Amino acid sequence: MLSLFRLSVLILFLVSGLAGCDSAGDRAQVIEFWAMGQEGEQVKALLPDFERRHPDLRVRVQQIPWSAAHEKLLTAYAGDAMPDVFQLGNTWIPEFVALRAIEPLDERLKSWPAATLNDYFPGILATNRLDHRTYALPWYVDTRLLFYRRDLLAAAGFADTPATWDDWLKAMAALKTSNDPARYAILLPINEWQLPVILALQRGATLLRDHNQYGDFQNPLFRDAFAAYLNLFAQGLAPPVSNTQMANLYQEFAKGTFAVYISGPWNIGEFGRRLPATVQPHWDTAALPTFEGAAGVSLAGGASLALNRTSPRQEAAWKLLEFLAEPEQQARFYQLTGDLPARQSAWNDPVLAGNRYAQAFRQQLQNVRATPPIPEWERIANRIAYYAELAIRQELDSDTALAALDRDVDRILEKRRWLLARGLTP
Repeated sequence: MLSLFRLSVLILFLVSGLAGCDSAGDRAQVIEFWAMGQEGEQVKALLPDFERRHPDLRVRVQQIPWSAAHEKLLTAYAGDAMPDVFQLGNTWIPEFVALRAIEPLDERLKSWPAATLNDYFPGILATNRLDHRTYALPWYVDTRLLFYRRDLLAAAGFADTPATWDDWLKAMAALKTSNDPARYAILLPINEWQLPVILALQRGATLLRDHNQYGDFQNPLFRDAFAAYLNLFAQGLAPPVSNTQMANLYQEFAKGTFAVYISGPWNIGEFGRRLPATVQPHWDTAALPTFEGAAGVSLAGGASLALNRTSPRQEAAWKLLEFLAEPEQQARFYQLTGDLPARQSAWNDPVLAGNRYAQAFRQQLQNVRATPPIPEWERIANRIAYYAELAIRQELDSDTALAALDRDVDRILEKRRWLLARGLTP
């Protein structure tokens, strides 16, 4: 038999062992966070600081490819398996609001100083609000502007960067060399919908009418923008090719096959990596040109973070969202990913402040507009690209293409009209 002393020691050993198994880490609440693409991988570098700040919380990140993200989120919603925090492209927000999958943030945001919300780029923050309610917070921002060759512009007689569309059209006409049909001024992939929509927004077009119930693409403002877009191809300034038909756009840009390209911030890094050393000093970025004296509006894009409306861990999830919204974390995230911060104060970080290519985006982000905040927008955008390509290839004339686009969009919005007619929320 064990002596009383040895028995006491054994009991103490067992108790201390059990206590060790129940450490603070084991008792921590786990926040499920879904993030897309490289962001899902790189955000992990920020999380140790969050977990040190909140020892009772842990974050489990699931990285999802962008190509599968939309379907995976919808499947998770249908199966009542949504994560606590999730990343959304900001054009997806209306759809998930309609599904009642997102928790509104307004009550929580009341504890923030007014200056904090004002620190976001206004046009980007607007994409996270529907019917005067805030459903997500911008995580990083995206928009489109000009990437161009300063040396080729100078050789064409334009030492200064043109500021207006009229001046850019003159510059592009000079860039286009008639004795070489393989050379163009600008690359505008015909399977993209962004530029015709940007040109329309610059003219004040609304794209949809009657509370977003019908297409408004035969409106004179959109018609004028569409004609200007088609004219770039009709004059031979842009080649009628899609992204997949351009074997290597960086190589062609370096060769001078085209001197201007409208794209987003991801290409800052790509141009830096892929263009040869001889071209590196000669490329630059610029905000979109002005139109008839008005600022050159571009699209409000990017990704946002939202809370699952039915999550039992909303308070913990909100702490994570607040942490990732801090300017310091956004600046660190930029260094990890190249994603531009949604908080304007984060742009004071020396790495960003000293990047001349990024500063053009900072200027452009002061003049951005959102596409219509409806769940059907992605489908509508695809139809814009479809009919624009048919018109560029002269398979349809402009009037016929816009009439067909309106008909298609009206069919897409049929359910929306039915719900609104019955006083229901689409």
